[in-house]
Amino acid sequence: MKKATIILLFFSLFTLVSCDETDNQPLKLQGLVFGTTYNIIYYDSDIDYSREINQLFTEINQSISTYIDSSYVSRINRGEDGFLVDTYFKEVFLKSERIFRETNGYFDPTVGDLVNAWGFGPETPLNNLDSSKVKALMNFVGFDNVEIKNDKVYKKYPETYFDFNSIGKGYGLDIVARFLDSKAIENYLVEIGGEVRLKGTKPEGKLWTVQLDNPNTDGTRSAYSYLQLTNTSMASSGNYRKFRITPEGEKYVHTINPKTGYAVESNLLSATVIAELDCADVDAYATAFMAMGFEKTLKFLETKTSLKVILIYINDEGELTEYRN
Repeated sequence: MKKATIILLFFSLFTLVSCDETDNQPLKLQGLVFGTTYNIIYYDSDIDYSREINQLFTEINQSISTYIDSSYVSRINRGEDGFLVDTYFKEVFLKSERIFRETNGYFDPTVGDLVNAWGFGPETPLNNLDSSKVKALMNFVGFDNVEIKNDKVYKKYPETYFDFNSIGKGYGLDIVARFLDSKAIENYLVEIGGEVRLKGTKPEGKLWTVQLDNPNTDGTRSAYSYLQLTNTSMASSGNYRKFRITPEGEKYVHTINPKTGYAVESNLLSATVIAELDCADVDAYATAFMAMGFEKTLKFLETKTSLKVILIYINDEGELTEYRN
């Protein structure tokens, strides 16, 4: 999860406090975590909780980061066994298992070997990755082939490689939010690398404001729209900024389709999910939607009406189009 190439995809903080709010200034904490930036803004307290929050980040990394050799997930990926996982790992595992089943396998953190093979993970990419190599790696993909019993992880295939990056940022937000809740903080915004969890309001009941970016492929950032939110989680996934071009000019995106093993674009350019759920959940759903593509995502949303989405996709005429429910 501590990945230097993680890019802030869609959301950047808008101006949250105007210059005349001198009597209601928030406490702002900022820093680096999980290979990206974090911003935490809260009222109700003048205590700086940076030390405690950074300790939580360290513990989460030590549990589920594939970029730390001594983490639980790295040890499991290497085939070590006989040790008990911590509560962080167990919660992320069980959430992943549930969302894997809900999405019919379009969200699947056992796709880690393919993430590495395509050049988006901590391991060395495979050269000349062809259909036979992809097929071989696909033999070890499938969250229905792994389980936790008595706090130990069991894999049907020793080669199965976990990668929880697609749920990890959202989970980190949830842990920070729970900490702030434990300190009786009723009004806060927590943002990590573009994912956001919000509670309460700013002074005088003003909602939190976040910015949705245009899907610019040239690296520039411009406002697409602004959202007024409270008491909700928001996460996004997209391929328009994070991709790899081979020397032969082939383009591969960072979303690996767990059904095929390939890192190719669907007609869905970005998926933003907003819901009164844990941010880990909406983070995972956004990733699954990118693999599903636009049409399958719409079908899924028919049975998951609690999820609000903003989908930016290419229609049949090749035009950039937006869908909101």
